[in-house]
Amino acid sequence: MSILEELWYGNIEPAEYDISPDKKYKDMLQLISRNEDKLLATMTDAQKELFTKYADCVREHQVMAECLLFQNSFRLGARIMLEVMAE
Repeated sequence: MSILEELWYGNIEPAEYDISPDKKYKDMLQLISRNEDKLLATMTDAQKELFTKYADCVREHQVMAECLLFQNSFRLGARIMLEVMAE
């Protein structure tokens, strides 16, 4: 099956990527979680609510940034392929 067919039939999900072998990524994620827990433990309910809103916005921004990065990377790859095919 071609890569385009794999993509069409849902066998490839561009937004998913395997980070399991990346130890630095896992370590950083654990550090973020520990620090967030420590920070929340020191906050009042009003501060927790504000922090939660802030964190939600940061996560939404991150998703948007990842989508734009994917789009730009895909375009770059397509331009590279066009140049290769033109030679």
